[in-house]
Amino acid sequence: MGIRVNFIDPLGRVVGAEGEPGDSLLRVGQAAGLPLEGTCEGQMACSTCHVIVAPDWFDRLGEASEEEEDMLDFAAGARRTSRLSCQIALTEAMDGLTVSVPGESVDARRM
Repeated sequence: MGIRVNFIDPLGRVVGAEGEPGDSLLRVGQAAGLPLEGTCEGQMACSTCHVIVAPDWFDRLGEASEEEEDMLDFAAGARRTSRLSCQIALTEAMDGLTVSVPGESVDARRM
């Protein structure tokens, strides 16, 4: 059974996607066509996969590492519930997760 994720794109549209346990939120979002660049391919060397987790979901996710917190300092439009999507591995408990892609996001792969 897949794990449903609701992405809210920079224009406010809801984009539904589905992944499997262990999939990274970054890869699920990219497969759904969201502007999540992921320049460093999940190595936490950039913040181009930054998402804003819905407040009711934020505390249900594991805590961000110190390295992730450091990278979020460089993320455009970062907020209290910001995370790097490359660092979120889907679990069955995340079915229905909602995240927003900030309006400041730019995916250089599409330029």
